[in-house]
Amino acid sequence: MSDDPDSHPPERRSWLERLSIAFSGEPQTREDLVEILRDAQENGLIGGDTLRMLEGALGVSELQVGDIMLNRSQMVSLPADAPFMDLMRMVVESGHSRFPVHGDDKDEILGILLAKDLLRGIVADGGPGQIRELLRPAILIPESKRLNVLLKEFRTSRNHMAIVVDEHGGVAGLVTIEDVLEQIVGRIDDEHDDADDTSLIAAQPDGQFAVDALTPISDFNDRFGADFPDDEYDTVGGLVTSAIGHLPEAGEELRMGDFHFRVGHADRRRVQSFVVSIHARG
Repeated sequence: MSDDPDSHPPERRSWLERLSIAFSGEPQTREDLVEILRDAQENGLIGGDTLRMLEGALGVSELQVGDIMLNRSQMVSLPADAPFMDLMRMVVESGHSRFPVHGDDKDEILGILLAKDLLRGIVADGGPGQIRELLRPAILIPESKRLNVLLKEFRTSRNHMAIVVDEHGGVAGLVTIEDVLEQIVGRIDDEHDDADDTSLIAAQPDGQFAVDALTPISDFNDRFGADFPDDEYDTVGGLVTSAIGHLPEAGEELRMGDFHFRVGHADRRRVQSFVVSIHARG
């Protein structure tokens, strides 16, 4: 009868039993929980994109700031004593909204300048006399800080940027709340990012194509005349990962219609790119 607990299909019952064990308080590992979530995805209880976000959220606690920070050499920092118009030019050209401001030495971080504060100063006073008047306090953190701890601190302090310092107290880089969130949900584009989706698909000399996993399925279809559905997944990465049935590793392959997908780059949280070749049916 339908009320008999033993009448449930074995596969479904097995998954529910494992889920019960996961939350029963018994000793368990993170790997056990990830395996259960992957089973849920294979059974259609959660989507591939949801699985990747859950794995990303779990992985955040294992990562340190040093794993994701923007290195010092790539930072756009502003000298506090630069002429006002030079500062304006650097702000506009960078397209960022927050900037570390330093003194004579780039390790001497005086504070954080928000572009909106700079604009507010122009509107109110025709330009501030000293850029130091507009600075907000800089948060200094070590490279070893865990990302889950940093995310909580960002939320409670309402700061969006922190300066990363090395063991000697020098500036090693910076990290933003967006950097942390991207470890969970994937890349977050804004209005300053390159909006040319053709850059996500690059032809290779051997006739294959390098395809970013975040390429929208509709763009892939337009480029290659394909007809992959985009009602359940938005990106090529979500589509292929779902078809493979688990979060694939680099080198795994899949044939879908006329297209052969090989995972080019992947980490523990998501697929990053594919190598795609086209094999028309004879």
